[in-house]
Amino acid sequence: MPTLTLYESDTHKNILLEDFTSGEMVPANQHLIIHEGKGALLDPGGHKVQSHVYSDISKFITPDALEILFFSHQDPDIVASANFWFMMTNATGYIPAVWLRFVAHFGIDTKLIGRMISIPDEGMRAELNGSELIFIPAHFIHSSGNIQVYDPVSKILYSGDLGAAIGNDYQVVEDFDEHLKLMEGFHARYMPVGRALKGWVSMIRELDIEIIAPQHGAMFIGKEMVNKFIDWIETIDCGIDIMEDIYKIPS
Repeated sequence: MPTLTLYESDTHKNILLEDFTSGEMVPANQHLIIHEGKGALLDPGGHKVQSHVYSDISKFITPDALEILFFSHQDPDIVASANFWFMMTNATGYIPAVWLRFVAHFGIDTKLIGRMISIPDEGMRAELNGSELIFIPAHFIHSSGNIQVYDPVSKILYSGDLGAAIGNDYQVVEDFDEHLKLMEGFHARYMPVGRALKGWVSMIRELDIEIIAPQHGAMFIGKEMVNKFIDWIETIDCGIDIMEDIYKIPS
């Protein structure tokens, strides 16, 4: 699916990059935030897409203008290309504190890991060339150390695996009930516990959100669609809530 501009002003731009996944790879979205000519790349992706994403970014900013690499959690579809990005840019990386030492297994050596900042469990705020990004705690959704990004300028919440759908051929959700069929199985299996989702809902209702942009699948645009998604998340059972009887020795 093609590159899509989600928000644009004289100083600020939010871009959904083209999905370059293929074959057996889980489709994954990469997002670029630009403020006053400097960029933040969210969840850069794996080895097979890195050169394509790099080329796409170069249409908007030069590689040396990339200031932030954000990694929401430890999955390979997010961090496997980390070494490439540190070698090709001067960006600073941000990753949940519990995963900092694990990302070294993707080729990040001692020198490069010094360019990574650990995001504490309670989240933090970071600056992109004078514009603030809020790194929000979303632990156990689905990773034990998971962080989401809220951009107050565009009012976009980058929700990572929350809101993920598999099998859609569109970028924006138009029919929530139909799209729900593509989300239910993923959330039932990949989200560990409903209590975490309810805690997230209580926190997230404090934000003014115009778009929820997951790492997989289509986006929820407009207050009505955003609230439909949040209301649904508050009600679902998932993970251990529905799989307690799985703990049996296989026969």
